Amino acid sequence: MSFQAIRVSESDGKVRGALVQMEQRELTAGELLIAVEYSSINYKDALAVTGRGKIMRKLPLNAGIDLAGTVLESSDPSFKPGDKVLANGCGLGEAHDGGLAERVRLPLDWAIKLPEGLSTYDAMRLGTGGFTAALAFHRMLENGQHIDKGPIVVTGATGGVGSVAVALFAKQGYEVIALSSRPEHSDYLRKLGASKVCTVEQLALGKRPLEAAKFGGVVDNIGGETLAQLLAHVDLWGNVASIGLADNEKLNATVFPFILRGVSLLGISSANCPMPLRREVWKKLGGQWRFDFDVLATETIGLADVPEVASDLLNRKRYGRTIVKCS
Repeated sequence: MSFQAIRVSESDGKVRGALVQMEQRELTAGELLIAVEYSSINYKDALAVTGRGKIMRKLPLNAGIDLAGTVLESSDPSFKPGDKVLANGCGLGEAHDGGLAERVRLPLDWAIKLPEGLSTYDAMRLGTGGFTAALAFHRMLENGQHIDKGPIVVTGATGGVGSVAVALFAKQGYEVIALSSRPEHSDYLRKLGASKVCTVEQLALGKRPLEAAKFGGVVDNIGGETLAQLLAHVDLWGNVASIGLADNEKLNATVFPFILRGVSLLGISSANCPMPLRREVWKKLGGQWRFDFDVLATETIGLADVPEVASDLLNRKRYGRTIVKCS
């Protein structure tokens, strides 16, 4: 049976993703055959599809690091045809054909039965970006991040991770300061629950190794100098979740926040999150951590639109979450 997919390949020295027709026999192996209903476009996907980042470990390969859909075939009794499932990370769209396709084969231990409280559409409204934000929330809670420690700063707040982080922390009662270089989206960030919206410049961060303690914690999506400056302003025993590198990958900081204030720098890697924790976080997103997903800025597109939208995302022409209806 043939189906459509966004397949990344190399031609004349250039790596690009394009909409192609494929046969099921061409898919990378897995015990489950899934009819993909929805996927989404994440930062990694945009890098892969445009060829601007070395995301994929082999080519050609279907893009898409997340998906939600219905089981068509299963070689194991733990899943049966008709089961609704989701998957994200685990090598999807990097070493294994991903979710930006009408069909995908999944290894058995990569699939998660859709948690109660989530539809396949909901799952991809959140997508890997939302899961990553929730994983940061989980790790910060586990490390003692209480409301009384002070406000949480979210950088890159209009992005897929940042927007969910703002909504999730606000829903759980935290004061949230949303940092964005795009003031035209201030109303959107306040709708998500941000108490304050500002640029990095307006936050007036210092450059000394240790500055006045102003924040309880940070969810950082950009890295670089901003991350280093924020670390110096985090109060006693606060947590900083490092997720992205939209500015750059460097961190020029001192150990003073760690050894004088007990600040923790937590690395958040959703791609290789242990499966028991992955299931727990998704379950909570459909339950006790659920918020009004309708507040998220979302746009639903088709597979044919993916290459153009991926380029727009990297050029900062989009915000919120982009969902891809695959079938």
